[in-house]
Amino acid sequence: MSKKKFKTEISQLLDLIIHSLYSHKEIFLRELISNSSDALDKLKYLTLTDDKLKKLDFVPRIDISFDKDAKTLTVADSGIGMSAEDLDDNLGTIARSGTKNFLSHLSGDAKKDSNLIGQFGVGFYSCFMVADRVTVITRKAGEDQAWKWESDGRGSYSVDEAERDTQGMTVILHLNDNGTEYTNRWSIEQLVKKYSDHIAFPIFLEFDESKWEGEGDDRKELKEHKIEQINAASALWKKSKSDLTEEDYNEFYKTIGHDSEDPMLYIHTKAEGTQEYTTLFYVPAKAPFDMYQADYRPGVKLYIKRVFITDDEKELMPVYMRFLRGVIDSEDLPLNVSREILQQNRVLDAIRTASVKKVLSELQKISENNPEKYRQFIEQYNRPLKEGVYSDYANREALLELVRYKSTEEEGWTSLAAYKERMKDDQKSIYFITGDNEKTLRNSPLLEAYKKKGIEVLIMDDEIDEIVAPSIMNYKDVELKSVNKSGAADDLKTEADKEKEKDLEPVLKRIKDALGDKVKEVKASSRLSDSPSCIVADENDPTMQMQQMMRAMGQTDFPEIVPILEINPDHAIVSKLKDTADDAVFEDISFLLFEQAMLVEGQQLKEPAEFVKRLNRMMENAV
Repeated sequence: MSKKKFKTEISQLLDLIIHSLYSHKEIFLRELISNSSDALDKLKYLTLTDDKLKKLDFVPRIDISFDKDAKTLTVADSGIGMSAEDLDDNLGTIARSGTKNFLSHLSGDAKKDSNLIGQFGVGFYSCFMVADRVTVITRKAGEDQAWKWESDGRGSYSVDEAERDTQGMTVILHLNDNGTEYTNRWSIEQLVKKYSDHIAFPIFLEFDESKWEGEGDDRKELKEHKIEQINAASALWKKSKSDLTEEDYNEFYKTIGHDSEDPMLYIHTKAEGTQEYTTLFYVPAKAPFDMYQADYRPGVKLYIKRVFITDDEKELMPVYMRFLRGVIDSEDLPLNVSREILQQNRVLDAIRTASVKKVLSELQKISENNPEKYRQFIEQYNRPLKEGVYSDYANREALLELVRYKSTEEEGWTSLAAYKERMKDDQKSIYFITGDNEKTLRNSPLLEAYKKKGIEVLIMDDEIDEIVAPSIMNYKDVELKSVNKSGAADDLKTEADKEKEKDLEPVLKRIKDALGDKVKEVKASSRLSDSPSCIVADENDPTMQMQQMMRAMGQTDFPEIVPILEINPDHAIVSKLKDTADDAVFEDISFLLFEQAMLVEGQQLKEPAEFVKRLNRMMENAV
């Protein structure tokens, strides 16, 4: 017997599954059937493309049986099977995203956490919610040797040689007290209907049905052995929309999306003509847990003439649409298409292009006809749409109609189109402010003059806005301007402001001399009404927030970029500063004007101790 220990992380995972997720233990059957379906998909593809397996006697099916007396439940398939090495790789370790990552996403909510099991590729381990021991007997297609994997889920497993007549896998659950409820026909049929009815392969249930013979005292109960198919086994996406109900769509989504919630929306398209293909896309009600991870799991499966090809190809849809779940089924691609050819294939490129336009078009319809549903969509997926604005130039105009922003004038979310409608007659630009905290931005001195003049400013508090917003340049011939930059205030400047700036030049020069290279320039401000000072970026420089992002991403080789300090000519502090002859006092006030402007913008001071000393000196003089 070859006994091996699970990795420490898996022991943690098994302990968590066994003790924390009992309330949704029924998902174990969904996961086992899903694994069998994947194994059948893979072998079906290989029997069509791999010369070594083309002559294989392949009859795709999934068989479920139970033994009430022995307290066992068995799920078997005729799929691709596993070698001893595969068993170690797939059942001795956690696939893809890692157990630590899985554990970090747990919330304590059993229903929510049970959904993560399938999404993280750890579905097999859900067996231990209902079983004291799990036995796997498997033989890989094209190989003669079969193997037995066995574990009680308590830290170790064994792998030994075994016998199996054909390729495939048999999973035998030795049920615990929590699992005995699944040793009856009704429970299994209900779970298959609920989770796996649209699996594309037949699922058979083997059971004994009572049959009575004779009458009165001679009446005897006989057991009639039956095997019945218990799922529809249809490629749902190939059916006509008129033949499907919303419940059909929702249940199929739960099968492929490993989700217990209904999707937010679905888009079912059948194209005929130059290219023939079918797509069925779903938008999950909640954003996938790994949406912002580099190793995110693609949610769209590629089929060719109903033959599964891949569910691990990130090129099927653009990266910014990685939240989509669903199916693309082409009639025109060759079955033996390789991954390298897939990425450059003109047919698939045409399907992808048309599919993106269709999804964006449907989202636009929802935004116009169902604002509440679109608000829910935006709260989950606004950021990926912004990524699309930056990366998908061909669809930028459509995406600009879909993205939403917060605003100084409107509650909730607003579109660029709605902002443009509200613009004042003499307003030249669409104004926006970027940063990482909505409350800080709303209270920023940079907004004072805009608020006073009733000019709306878009609040962009997502870090991606720092990259995306400047790339937009204009919307329907109206320029977008960042109020974080020096040039935006030029639109607000009056002749009176220019006169004040001229009068203030000696003070501005003196402040610049005091601050030296801590600021790029000191200017009179036309954007301030209440605050004495603010900092902005030069029109050609990145903002302070952008610099922080670049450093966080490891880009430290750029020269230090300092801000422009703007001074409010009408503020009482500035008026008194004109008459300050004491150079030491003037320098302290100059630094305090700069440092308080930095703090208001959420920036860290490089010399906080010096700031405190200056502040103390000013308070001493004032007392």
